[in-house]
Amino acid sequence: MTTDIVTKRIIRSPKDAYGGLALMLLAAVAWWGSLDLAGSQGTQFGPGTAPRLFAGLLFATGFAVMIMGLCKDGEKIERYGIRGPLLIGASVVLFAAAVGSFGLPVTAFFTILVASAASHETRWIEAIVWAAFLSIGCTLLFVFALGLSLPLWPDF
Repeated sequence: MTTDIVTKRIIRSPKDAYGGLALMLLAAVAWWGSLDLAGSQGTQFGPGTAPRLFAGLLFATGFAVMIMGLCKDGEKIERYGIRGPLLIGASVVLFAAAVGSFGLPVTAFFTILVASAASHETRWIEAIVWAAFLSIGCTLLFVFALGLSLPLWPDF
């Protein structure tokens, strides 16, 4: 007689379990952020009522998702690629830091190139052409059509 050892995982669907936990954490932060706002008084909503209500609903949803992750088989968590989010974030920071000094067309061009590097599938000739057209389009739209006071050229 052979004995089969069956290993049971407590967390059967890590994606759902950890995703639900993240939602619950986000709800707790939202609830904490709304503590300074006054709540309902009688039948009138206060400024803190809706944020607390939505935080409570988000917490309940996160709890349900986490329980499903503990009870139902699901996907494991794959390796997370940091390149995409890191370069997209870097392009936003680059734009914010450089638009005042280098002007909109130059900053937009290089920002688009940095954002293009977020994908492994980037074709650089197309990215350069696309960046040039978008920089011109952004300049025409924001500076000339909408009249925003963004610098056009580098301020050396």
